[in-house]
Amino acid sequence: MNLMYEKCGDYLIPNLIPDLELAGELRKSYLENHRRGIYSGLLLSGELKKHLLMIQEQAEERFDLLVEQMAKQEGVTEQLEAQDQMLGVRRMNNIRARAEEIVRKEIIYCL
Repeated sequence: MNLMYEKCGDYLIPNLIPDLELAGELRKSYLENHRRGIYSGLLLSGELKKHLLMIQEQAEERFDLLVEQMAKQEGVTEQLEAQDQMLGVRRMNNIRARAEEIVRKEIIYCL
């Protein structure tokens, strides 16, 4: 298992939430298993790679936007992390998990 780390102050905190870097692979697997006709059409027309890259880009943009909006709405700021670092990290990890769930539902596992 490859862990990524985020620097928080002087500490490296493991990012236990899976990254959306595999959005294209998740989309490909979803199409292969649940939308075979669409998958076959994209594969035969040579558009599959283009489609997967587009999904990847959309997923990353939506994830970043959601995290930014949720953090602002919930008051997760640099000041909060300076006051109580672990509380800030917990809240941010929770926000990232919810944002990833939304992205998977809205972009990766839909038509």
